[in-house]
Amino acid sequence: MRSRVFRKAILISTILLPLAALSFHALPAVPAAQQSEPRSKMEQEMEDKRFHEANKKRQDEIRQDTEKLFQLASDLKAAVEKTDEHMLSLEVIKKAEEVEKLAKKVKDKMKEGTAKLPAVVPIQGPHPR
Repeated sequence: MRSRVFRKAILISTILLPLAALSFHALPAVPAAQQSEPRSKMEQEMEDKRFHEANKKRQDEIRQDTEKLFQLASDLKAAVEKTDEHMLSLEVIKKAEEVEKLAKKVKDKMKEGTAKLPAVVPIQGPHPR
């Protein structure tokens, strides 16, 4: 049980930390082809600025949560190392739940940044004869 909790914490950390780095790239809010009516240059600049600020705030929150996740995973590892095969403390279980909850929060914030991506259209090669 102890090694399972520890492995889960390490797995969550090793998956989410690289994903956090990938989510820090800003993308335009809505592709120009999907806009229903033309907007002035000033309106577009204001929208881009709002999107950039919101994305920067989200990235900062992800960064802070990722640091906290790393600390929680380290605390969990230390708590697991203090237990033996016959005893798994309630503290360890609570720490594992905290890690899981925070990992889900970070994952959801990362998805917020990718939810506005334009659809990818596959390029078809030449047809076989």
